[in-house]
Amino acid sequence: MNNLAYVLAVERLAGIEVPGRVKVIRIMLAELFRIASHLVWYGTFAQDVGALSPVFYTFNDRERIFGIVEAICGGRMHPSWFRIGGVAQDLPRGWDGLIMDFVRYLPGRLKEYDKLVMRNRIFRARTKGIGSYTLDEAVEWGVTGPGLRACGFEWDFRKKRPYSGYDQCEFDIPTAQNGDCYDRGVVRIEEMRQSLRIIEQCVKNMPQGPYKADHPLTTPPLKEKTMHDIETLITHFLNVSWGPVIPAGEAFFGIEATKGSNGYYLVSDGGTMPYRVRIRTPSFAHLQMVPLICRGFMVPDLLAILGSIDYVLADVDR
Repeated sequence: MNNLAYVLAVERLAGIEVPGRVKVIRIMLAELFRIASHLVWYGTFAQDVGALSPVFYTFNDRERIFGIVEAICGGRMHPSWFRIGGVAQDLPRGWDGLIMDFVRYLPGRLKEYDKLVMRNRIFRARTKGIGSYTLDEAVEWGVTGPGLRACGFEWDFRKKRPYSGYDQCEFDIPTAQNGDCYDRGVVRIEEMRQSLRIIEQCVKNMPQGPYKADHPLTTPPLKEKTMHDIETLITHFLNVSWGPVIPAGEAFFGIEATKGSNGYYLVSDGGTMPYRVRIRTPSFAHLQMVPLICRGFMVPDLLAILGSIDYVLADVDR
């Protein structure tokens, strides 16, 4: 998911148009990773508030996603499978069966988790009315993603600034009203259900065609062509040994990542390496709100607040 923002920024800078198959593949994998991220949040949030069992169940479901990712990408957590101009390989045989099995499996599990966690009276008492902020405060502090939508603001990059073909998908933007720990959870849980809708549409509407763009400056040619014409072989050699030559200029691209707005601002001086890269990740803005929204609460409430924010420190300590 995080690689996608960088790849899209480079493609905008270089004027690369990727095939339709690439767009749908990227959406499908990105939504799988969104569900995987939210499952980690779901289990650990419940654990932070004192429920031990859910984290084992949600991590088990996350492993099912990693099994699919490993079958498609060859890697699990960080496969780096998205590439400038496309993806690393085409989808393997049997990919659709693996994904549809998961799409049919997860809704029943989410219903179990609703009963186990969200309807639990202790969990509700620990999260409702805790760590709340208003929409104005969220905007002022730079909150994005589920934390912003929990205040009732229907903002999602996939809908408001569609990228990679999201405008061709049918899905809803979950929102809540109170902006507290509980509502931030409600939004993320419904997001998983909407991601399943998107993934199912990707499987059923996967277009045929190449899995990388026909752009010799940035995209290595298909391997099967290298044995048939010398120009393809030379282009492949230069791209691998030297790297892509991106035209001079600047570009920014932001996506709806799992935790909020994730964007890359790139400046190219016409070489093979960026002259400047600036990254806008969501967790820094979210974490800096903690002193504001925990004021007046008890120390145990701080655990619920931190769990509901769903931050990752790699977003912050860069």
